[in-house]
Amino acid sequence: GSDGTADSSAKESVESANHVFVASIHSLLQPTPRRETLANNTRILRVGERVAVDDLLRWLTSHGYHATSAVELPGEFSSRGGIVDIFAADWYQPVRIELFDDEVESIRRFDVSSQRSIESLDALEVTILQPSDSDVRHFADYLPPNAWVLLIEPEKATQEGAAYLKRLDRAADFHSVPETMRRLGEFSFATAGALTAGTLGVTCRLQIESVERFSGDIGRVREELDRVGQGHDVMVVAPTEAEVERLTELLGTSGLAAAGRLSFPIGTLKTGFRMAAERTIVVTAHELFHRGELRRMPRRRLGKAIDSFLDLREGDLVVHLAHGIGRYRGLRLLEKAGHVEEHLEIEFHGGTKIYVPAAKIDLVQKYVGGTKGRPTLAKIGGQLWLRQKKAAEAAVMDMAADLLDVQAARVSRPGIAFAGDSDWQHEFDASFPYQPTPDQALAIEAVKHDMTSPRPMDRLLCGDVGFGKTEVAMRAAFKAVDSGYQVAVLVPTTILAEQHYQTFRERMAEFPFDIARLSRFCTPQEEREALERLAFGQIDIVIGTHRLASKDVDFYNLGLVVIDEEQRFGVEVKERLKTLRSTVDILTMTATPIPRTLHMSLVGVRDISNLETPPEDRIAVETRVTRWKDELIHHAIMRELNRGGQIYFVHNRVNDIEVVAKKLQRIVPDVTIGIGHGQMPEGQLEKVMVDFVNHRFDLLLATTIVESGLDIPNANTIFVDEADRYGLADLHQLRGRVGRYKHRAYCYLLIDQGKSLTPNAAKRLRAIEEFSDMGAGFAIAMRDLEIRGAGNILGTQQSGHIQAVGYELYCQLLETAVRKLKHMPPKLSLDVDVDLPGEAFLPDEYVPDMRLKIDIYRRLTRISNVNEIRDLETELNDRFGEPPATVRRMLEIAELRIDAAIWQIAAVTTEDNYLVFNYTDRGRIGQLAKRNKRPVRVVDHKSAYVPLDKPDLEPNRLLQIARQILRAG
Repeated sequence: GSDGTADSSAKESVESANHVFVASIHSLLQPTPRRETLANNTRILRVGERVAVDDLLRWLTSHGYHATSAVELPGEFSSRGGIVDIFAADWYQPVRIELFDDEVESIRRFDVSSQRSIESLDALEVTILQPSDSDVRHFADYLPPNAWVLLIEPEKATQEGAAYLKRLDRAADFHSVPETMRRLGEFSFATAGALTAGTLGVTCRLQIESVERFSGDIGRVREELDRVGQGHDVMVVAPTEAEVERLTELLGTSGLAAAGRLSFPIGTLKTGFRMAAERTIVVTAHELFHRGELRRMPRRRLGKAIDSFLDLREGDLVVHLAHGIGRYRGLRLLEKAGHVEEHLEIEFHGGTKIYVPAAKIDLVQKYVGGTKGRPTLAKIGGQLWLRQKKAAEAAVMDMAADLLDVQAARVSRPGIAFAGDSDWQHEFDASFPYQPTPDQALAIEAVKHDMTSPRPMDRLLCGDVGFGKTEVAMRAAFKAVDSGYQVAVLVPTTILAEQHYQTFRERMAEFPFDIARLSRFCTPQEEREALERLAFGQIDIVIGTHRLASKDVDFYNLGLVVIDEEQRFGVEVKERLKTLRSTVDILTMTATPIPRTLHMSLVGVRDISNLETPPEDRIAVETRVTRWKDELIHHAIMRELNRGGQIYFVHNRVNDIEVVAKKLQRIVPDVTIGIGHGQMPEGQLEKVMVDFVNHRFDLLLATTIVESGLDIPNANTIFVDEADRYGLADLHQLRGRVGRYKHRAYCYLLIDQGKSLTPNAAKRLRAIEEFSDMGAGFAIAMRDLEIRGAGNILGTQQSGHIQAVGYELYCQLLETAVRKLKHMPPKLSLDVDVDLPGEAFLPDEYVPDMRLKIDIYRRLTRISNVNEIRDLETELNDRFGEPPATVRRMLEIAELRIDAAIWQIAAVTTEDNYLVFNYTDRGRIGQLAKRNKRPVRVVDHKSAYVPLDKPDLEPNRLLQIARQILRAG
């Protein structure tokens, strides 16, 4: 490969003579370290060997690795006492090394997202990250003397190599093309190409030809394949088992199949070919049906819940459920009744401070309000907080009641009950060339269930670009058309209409559906014809902009409306959609994320499907905050052009955008630039965007219009000029334009030379640079965006209440309101106050990172069963080593809290020589007393006392007795 893997390939070639290496000309021109350097700078670690931790950490730092609190990306390491985590550049997963008294006890691979170990190793090699400039050799130095080299299209490779070097800033540091060709010529070699080389030597002509073009008509494909394959063995390459089953059913009655000369291997191939000598034809499924070559979707990982609390730092605003908004001042160890306990220090109005025990961390939430204004600190004992909380409770109750009324009205109205899955639907679903993600499968099932039920569907489908919303929509559209109804797909921009139009046509090419578009790309005559055909029922699916919602658009038999980003349409369109909602099925899609907490709060009152599963192998976008430097901009643009890519350059002021264009043209004279901004006539702006999509120019210089839903896999570098002017959510969305596919993507946040940053701007930029969407800090970049998502669903009035009480408390109030209105029992409260002597906390030397520490405390208070505690204990042991006594006690108290909650006990304390249970249910405490050998004396309407002997008051013994009593029941 050409992205820094030459060193690892070189190392492999030294170790084994039985490898096949595939390399681009770009990677062969790159320098590699000498054999000796690689050998001398590779550190081998084995289980049982002695290694000084400090020495290992120094070695990693001096060889290009950098320290972090939790390892997430190649080139990082972290250290916690006797545990060292390393992520080497040439590994696909990081490794955890556990040492005891300088002896390597174990070496384990671990998963980046969960940080849990998954596989044990006996030994490992850690190689240098960066060789020194003076220490370079050619890759050919690593090949054994008997190596055999195949040069594919050597003339093209020579031209490509020369163009690559021309674009590099420091071409002198790379090998030249003639030198590289000379070095490869020292080995036994052959060349392969469409034309003969014209040199002396043996020429072998491979009789490989392209295959005839198929019509793409599902009704004619059998006879076409029989004709083309006459006298040949035919292989139809399909990407999935489901596609093979479908093709077997479709082509199983062909003459080729009857003669036993048709097979269906699973794989991916760009185009088919004919091997005349072998009398064999290979053809791809997408060539048979003109589906277009579909991009390979990478393996996926499960989505993770977003928790903004992960990023709690000193000075941040928090919400205390009882007292209101305060400022977090850090963790403090305080002595209480002779033992030490960890507390969160929170400062309120007038400098008043309160200390919240770590065991009660759930009383505190990070303040996320979703607006630019900063709220004032609450006054301890003041009435304002109680009034704001009550107002939010009342508003939430009204909104939940309205939502339930709307839902009840929809249930009472007859809608369209679409037919179940037909053979065609099964065929269409099976022709999807990827395995649907778990989220996608659930969404598809929910949509189909809604459509086949007699009540009108009104479902919201949320998920980022690339998470698979369009496939869900296409299956819904297919079901509607297959049942004899028309489908309207409404999108906010002409360019999106064009992209959806192409996607729907390619995906449904095998079926006799008529798909049309209605947008400004249509001529007046085309528009008139489309409207006529729509009214007569000759168009099955129409894709268009707001024009589709006009009053002069008549449908023959409309059954489903798919709306992309409804919040971006005007009031008139929304009113028209409101009337449609009562009669047809509606599927609304949005790329603005809906937070899981809000989603869960709305369960039962709003139908929402959330696609949270991101692509597994997506490489994090490399983000850099930098001052404007001509040299850096030149280098970054040329690197992207070198790999055939395109560039976004975002400058958000129209008045001097032409000046920036001239500057860029001066820095990179070879680059072709297109300019787009919101003040252009709409048709002109659309033309620019279409030209960029079709790669008619290299660099799009634009205002923030590039935010909106465009999918351009070829653009993988983005510059954001004057990045300090943007909010966190805007920066995150802009960065999300790149890095969706297999290439490493780059995001440069530019700041003017000499400009001083405000503390808030510096904090924002540091946050976006520090946190990629692959790591735990994803939450910080998502916060503002989530609140926008909440506002889109709930409306502006509710946004005011979110600002007043904070987002998380708002969601809790909403969930409580929904449960009350639906007459559901309240959730089991785990808010049990355990106040027993003894120390239970996470010492700094065990978990040194404050963010990780707060995360563990937070998880511990939210655990609802004993199995989860066991799981957390295993994780702590894996990540940080054997838990000390204070941590073990902390886990035991968490178990005690769960047991107490089951018995509806609100507090477990001591008083003189008694263990005291404060209870909320007289019947439950009576049952507990009956089942225990120890006397449990119920003395009044809220307390039960257990007498203790003096030895029982020892902290560990006391905890054990409390657990035995609660377990005996």
